[in-house]
Amino acid sequence: MPLDLILLGPPGAGKGTQAKILSQRLGIPHVASGDLFRDHLHRQTPLGQLARQYMDRGELVPDDVTIGMIRERLEQADCHNGVILDGFPRTPAQAQALDELLAGMGRSLTAVLYIRVRDELLLRRLAGRWTCRTCGAVYHIEFNPPRVPGRCDLDGGPLYQREDDTEEVQRRRIQVYQEQTAPLVSFYRERGLLVEIDGERPIPEVTEELIRAIEVRKAVDP
Repeated sequence: MPLDLILLGPPGAGKGTQAKILSQRLGIPHVASGDLFRDHLHRQTPLGQLARQYMDRGELVPDDVTIGMIRERLEQADCHNGVILDGFPRTPAQAQALDELLAGMGRSLTAVLYIRVRDELLLRRLAGRWTCRTCGAVYHIEFNPPRVPGRCDLDGGPLYQREDDTEEVQRRRIQVYQEQTAPLVSFYRERGLLVEIDGERPIPEVTEELIRAIEVRKAVDP
C-alpha cells in the first residue's frame, strides 16, 4: 500500500523543512500545493488556464480545479509508492474530496501529521526575519543573525524587514491558519488519522518523532 501522508502545521512550524527531510528518508515526493499551482500557471496547462480565469475575476479557484491538479500529480510514476501532501487539503470538503480521489486509485491515507508550536514561539521565528536588499539573503535576528548588525554577510548590502515579516502581519497569518485548520484537525482526529507532534524541539528530534509516528501508523494499516 502506498505511504500517503498529509503534513499540517502553521507558518513557522518547520513544516517545509520536515517535508524535505521526510521525502529523502522515505523515498517519496513532497508535493506542496502552492508549488503545484504555480507550475500549472507557468506551464499554462488547461487546469492552470482555468484557474487563471477565476483568479483574474478575483474569485476563489473551485476545489475541483485544485483536486484535478492533485489527481494529475498523484498519477505520475514517482508518486506510486506514496506522497507527502503539504498545503492541501485546507478544509473538510477538500479532505472528503481527497478521500474519494485516493479511494478511486485504490489508496488511502496512512497518517495526518500535525506539527504543533505555541503562537508566541511561531512569532519569534517569523517576525525576526530580515532580508538583504541587494542579494535577497535571509537572516534571523535571533536564530541566524548577520555578523555585522544590519549588513549582509555575503555582500555587505543593507538588511530590511519586508512588510509581510512584521509581527502584526505574522500574528494575523497565524490566527487565520488556526481558524481555517481547526475544522480539518477535528475531521482527521475523529477518523483516527491525526498524529500530533511537538514542533518546539530541535529539528532532528522532530524528524525522529515523525518517523516513529509513521511506523506506528503503517503497522496499524499495513
